[in-house]
Amino acid sequence: MRTLATVILVAGAGSGAWAQTINFDSLATGAPPPGWTATKTGSGTAKWTIEKDSTAPSPPNVLKQSGQATYPVCLKDDTNLKNGFVEVKFKPIAGKEDQAGGVVWRAKDSNNYYIARANALEDNVTIYDTLNGRRTERKRTGIKVASNQWHTLRVDFQDSHFTVMFDGKKAIEWDDEKFKDAGKVGVWTKADSITLFDDFSYGAK
Repeated sequence: MRTLATVILVAGAGSGAWAQTINFDSLATGAPPPGWTATKTGSGTAKWTIEKDSTAPSPPNVLKQSGQATYPVCLKDDTNLKNGFVEVKFKPIAGKEDQAGGVVWRAKDSNNYYIARANALEDNVTIYDTLNGRRTERKRTGIKVASNQWHTLRVDFQDSHFTVMFDGKKAIEWDDEKFKDAGKVGVWTKADSITLFDDFSYGAK
């Protein structure tokens, strides 16, 4: 049986560099993952649950968002990163308004964070900040994002510089100083997106 999380040392002792991957496989299905804040930004009702999925990159379980809210967001409670990375594998499977999957970093709460997301209906990757619940687009790159396929989205963040990778290729670089302090990491969708997530990884640098 796969364990809930695997801690990988990526540098020598005392360096502060480390990484962790969560695959959700030891968790009970039909409920939100323990140790996460399964919520939303704005109005509506997000529905974050652990579900079985035979297509999962690391079967059997995934984290699924199947509710409808302005911006469903799920934050890992025990994270507090200033410089590091966040990465997830995601599969957009349905949604008339949006089919999006994203990662969040330096989150103060569900209303204040950075977000990078890929959208299968728009075929682009975009970086935003969300301040007091208001999302503002900062930079966008057109790129094919196929529905019903697994993709990998990653952000490396170092001080004010952010690099967004999509399926192993650089999509966006952006600089900003709005949120300078350490914060939580997590995952995100929009509107009526039904999206699966697996192999959530994060680490400090």
